[in-house]
This record gives sequence, C-alpha cells and structure tokens, in this order.
Amino acid sequence: MSENKQGQDGKKPLLGGGGNKPSGKPKFGFSIYWIYAVIAIIFIALQVSGSFKNGMAELKMKDFIEMVKANEVEKIVVVNESFAKITIRSSSLDKEKFEKIREKGISKEANPGPHYTLTTGPADSFEEKVKEAQAELPIEDRIEVDYVTENDIWGGILGWLLPIGLMVVVWIFIMRRMSGGAGGGQIFNIGKSRAKLFDKDAQVSINFNDVAGLDEAKVELNEIVDFLKNPKKYTTLGGKIPRGALLVGPPGTGKTLLAKAVAGEAKVPFFSLSGSDFVEMFVGVGASRVRDLFKQAKEKAPCIVFIDEIDAIGRARGRSVVQGANDERENTLNQLLTEMDGFESNNGVIIIAATNRVDVLDKALIRPGRFDRQIMVDLPDLNGRKAIFKVHTRNLKIAPNLDLELLSKQTPGFSGADIANVCNEAALIAARSNKTQIDRQDFNDAIDRVIGGLEKKNKIVSLNEKKVIAYHEAGHATVSWFLRYASPLVKVTIVPRGQSLGAAWYLPEERQITTTEQLMDEMTATLGGRAAEHIIFNKVSTGALSDLEKVTKQAYAMVSIYGLNDKIGNLSYYDSSGQSDYSFSKPYSEKTAELIDAEVKKLSDMAYEKAKNLLTEHKEQLIKLAEKLIEKEVIYREDLEELFGQRPYEAERLADAYQAPKKEDEVTSNVESDLAPVAEEPKTELNPGGVPPEGIS
Repeated sequence: MSENKQGQDGKKPLLGGGGNKPSGKPKFGFSIYWIYAVIAIIFIALQVSGSFKNGMAELKMKDFIEMVKANEVEKIVVVNESFAKITIRSSSLDKEKFEKIREKGISKEANPGPHYTLTTGPADSFEEKVKEAQAELPIEDRIEVDYVTENDIWGGILGWLLPIGLMVVVWIFIMRRMSGGAGGGQIFNIGKSRAKLFDKDAQVSINFNDVAGLDEAKVELNEIVDFLKNPKKYTTLGGKIPRGALLVGPPGTGKTLLAKAVAGEAKVPFFSLSGSDFVEMFVGVGASRVRDLFKQAKEKAPCIVFIDEIDAIGRARGRSVVQGANDERENTLNQLLTEMDGFESNNGVIIIAATNRVDVLDKALIRPGRFDRQIMVDLPDLNGRKAIFKVHTRNLKIAPNLDLELLSKQTPGFSGADIANVCNEAALIAARSNKTQIDRQDFNDAIDRVIGGLEKKNKIVSLNEKKVIAYHEAGHATVSWFLRYASPLVKVTIVPRGQSLGAAWYLPEERQITTTEQLMDEMTATLGGRAAEHIIFNKVSTGALSDLEKVTKQAYAMVSIYGLNDKIGNLSYYDSSGQSDYSFSKPYSEKTAELIDAEVKKLSDMAYEKAKNLLTEHKEQLIKLAEKLIEKEVIYREDLEELFGQRPYEAERLADAYQAPKKEDEVTSNVESDLAPVAEEPKTELNPGGVPPEGIS
C-alpha cells in the first residue's frame, strides 16, 4: 500500500527532507554572499589606502604656478617623486577661491593642510618651474621644494592578498559547482556515502500500525525487528540474524512504507538511500560510497541499511556493455557484493532493499547469504483493500453510513497508492461541492476519475458518432449480460472521460486461476461492441482499437503462454527470468509461429461469431438499451434488469465464486481478468478518440 503521511498522533514524520536532526552548533557552509563580502572589504581597503589623497583637492599645474607667483603657497612636499602636497599660507585662506579647502570635512574645523595635490612629472623640470615662478618674489618669501619617501603599507598588503584571495574564492566556487552538493567542501566528500541516518535524534514516527493490507510481509519483517531487540531469543537456539531482505512487488504496493515502518519499530540506527545515490560521473565514486556506507553502518551496529530501487546498481553484469569500456555500475555492484558477504564479516548490519524489477537483478546479489529473504509485496486482496481504506480514511470526515467493504469490492487490482489517490480525490470532490462530509457518491466519482480520467461533458460529439458509441457500448453490455463467465456489469456510459468516448465498467471476480471457458467469454464480451456495430450499421469503426488490442494479447497468452490450445499443446514460451527481452530470436520455429498466428485468429473469430449470434438473438433488447443509453447517457445494472430481466447463470456464478459479493454498486472497476504475465488490460471498451465511419445514420 502507499504511504500514510501522518502517524497515529497526527504529526508528520521526520521524512523526506530527513537526515540527522540538526545539532545546536551552526554548520559552516559556502554562500554566494561571501563574494559580496569580499568585494565590500576590497572597496573599504581601497578607500583606506587612498585616504591620504581623499582629504585634498587636485590642482592643475597652471593654477599652481599662479599661486606661487602670488606668494600664496607656504610649503611644497614632493612624495616619492610622483606627486606634490601643496600647503596654502593661512593668510591667503581667507580669499574666496580657497573657500572649498578652508574647512576640514564635516567638522567645519580649520584645515591646516596640506590642501592640494599636484602631479609633478620629472623632479628636475618641476623644480625649475617653481624657481621660475618665484623669480620676481623677494628672497625671504621664496620657498624650497622638499622631497620625502612614503611607504604604502596598505597598498602593499592588498597587492599581495587580493589576487590570492580572489583565486581562493573562485576555486571554492568552482569546486562547489562541480561537486553538486549543498554544503561547502563537497569536492573532498564526493566519495562519501549519501545515506540519511535516522537514530535517536531523528526517529521515524511510522510503525506497523500505519501499514495495512500487508500482513504476511509484516510478519517477515517483524521477525527481523524482534531479532534486533531480543537477539538472545534466537542465538541461544543457534540461529543467525538474516543478512538481508528484498522487498519485491509492483509500484505503489508499499515497499518503501514497510521500510519506514521497520525503522520506526526497530529503534536502531537506520540508514536510508536510493540506488541512484551511488551513481556518479567520476570513476570509482560508486564503490567508494559503498565502502563508506558499510564503514558507517559497522560503527553504528546493530543497524539497518535500506536501499530503495536497488536495480539502479544491481542489474545483471555483462549486459549491454561496450567492448573495452569501464562500466562504473558493475564496479559499484562488485563492491556491494563484497561488503554484503565477503571476506570480512558484517555482523549486526541488516540490508533491506526494494525493487520493482527483481528479474533484472544479478543472481549473485539475490542469493542466500546476501538477501536471505525475498518478501513479495503484492497487490492487496479484498481484506487488504478494506484495511487500507480504513488507514487512509481515518483522517477524513466521511459520512457515517459509508460502507468501506463495498468500496474495497469496487476497487479490485488497486494498489495502496491507488486507494490513497481515490481517498484524496473524494475529499477534493466533496470540497468542490461545499459538503461537510465525504459521502458514497464522492467516492464513486473519485473511482471513475482515477480509472477513466476527467469527465468531459462539453466535448463535441456529432449525432452519428454518439449513436455509434451508444450501440458499441450497448453491445458490450448485452453480450456480457448473457454470458455465464463474463464479469458482472456495473455501469455503461457514453459520456467522454479522459481520452475515451465511452466505457463499460465491470466488477470482475477475484480469481486465482482462470479456465478456457472464462477467457473465451471475456473475449466474446470484449468483441461485443464491434459485433453490435456490424449488426446494426453493417459496417465497423475504429472505435474498437482497445478491444482488439486486449483480445489479441489474451488470445496469444492462451496459445503461447498458458498452454490452452490443442494444436500447440502443453507448451509455454513465456520466460519468467526476463532473458528473452535481450534476445533477437524467438524460442520457436517459423512453422510454429505460423501455427500460433493461425490459432490466435481462430480464437478471435470464434469469439466474434459468438458475440454476433448473441446480439442477433437479442437484437430488440440491444436496440432498446442503445436508445435508452442515448437518452440518459449513463445506465446502471438496475436499468439492464428492467430491460433484460434477471441475469442468466447468476445463481451458478455466485455459487462458484470463492467469495459471494454483496449487492453490486454503481461504480466501476479497472480489472477485467488476472492474466499475470500479460500487459495490463485497457480500462475502457472504446478506443480513445475512435472515429466512426462516415455516412452512418
């Protein structure tokens, strides 16, 4: 089943952004604001280094000569033979042209000087100009040019530190970008494990009470948890703790949720990461991260390591490898195999992994000693779905008369994630209608929404197309009503939903095995739509595409997989190991392939003829049903009982069923048979976007 996002106390678990609980010490990390701070420091330093000049005004040589001739200059000091500091006589500061330099800064104090700076040029030439300017002055008023040397300490320091500092900042920035991490110095930790640690400081709040519908899997995992809590109970008898457990099952069945529940129950350090966390562009990083992961795990033992989607690194070696290339994934897998069961022992470290594709995993990875247990997490049965509905509705405001058992019967083949989606959609639909409680109709609409898609009442459908669709769906309903092993009809609609123009919904039995007669009746009911078009209009449309796809797959499965054909015999060409996916040749000869094709066509023709015969026999009822469907657009089982009477073979069907269902509801189902190796069956009986033939009246 899917995750329940809240525990029993209503608080959200510490998952998702997870990891260790932050300690009180602040973490040191690189930030882009460091660059701004460095630039600000450089600016301030430059301001300080130039403070000697900033207090003085610049003076032109022409104006300086005029001041010297007017005997307004008191002192001339040449600094480092590059510029001069000019001090004006105090008796001349009262003049209007010296108003700007008379006072010092914002303090309004008298400026003692120097007052100006002057670029001198060559020292000899400058001194000659000063002498010429003072030629007409009295000897006692003439001034000498003084020369001094000043060392720029700040400028020297900045000259050395600024380039080095800028290089360090740029280097850190580039390394941070290359490492792709969120903290500083990640380039040095690129070979470290990225596993999130959940321990006493960051516990998981989910437990086995939040997991419903997976009782068998919980028993297996609970034994591992009990072993960690009470090891002496098992070691006194000579038992050893399992090295690993592999959770296998379809998407959405609750594998990751089970791992979270184990973390919440065990109360031991729990490392969580994904198979893709080992993958990196650099050679050797994956193997390094595996070593670091197990090093941390040994230090925390006893502990649990959970690797989600382990097929990212655990695929069988030797497949699709370029000649002469270095396969980094295989190196990572080799290191994982060694760490799990190699020369060194890993006592106290339990590995839990999850995957949807156990068939592609390397045989050395799933052998006993590494993964001692393979726990199948399958789609929930009737009781499991009921338990899952209880978990996902306990935080919803549902109507008191809502029958969860009936909802579980209406959703065969649903995973825990699907059920969680149905509950959420029902809440949204009820809120959209401004209801205070979620009632049965909201769940009915939610199931329709999840299976068929969004209802499109405003989709433009011509009258001819609507008539063809109505007879097509009426054909499905009529044929399935009079067949013994066909699934019970729940609802027929010609309202476009998702990409479908119409649909017939059934409530299939939850069978573990299926007979030839049951498969043939299902194929006949599937072809009832096209047969109805042929009988009424004497022509067929493209609307039966999904029907033909389903029938073709089912017929090929009967002949080449299940051994249900007399001419082929008791042979099955199905490869459960998945090796045939990488082969370009078929496991049978061309002559056998021709025979298989002929037998498949024969089965399809038999089902089609049977459907036409049934509809010809009940043609009047077919027409009445189609007309009523055109009028109401949606009809239910009760409407068919009014037109057709009680369904034949109903008593025998209920007697043969493993669990006799209660009164059927007015909602839909998305499973029409349980052909395990065959691809999923189409949810609807009408081709999405099917175009009817032109000229139909």
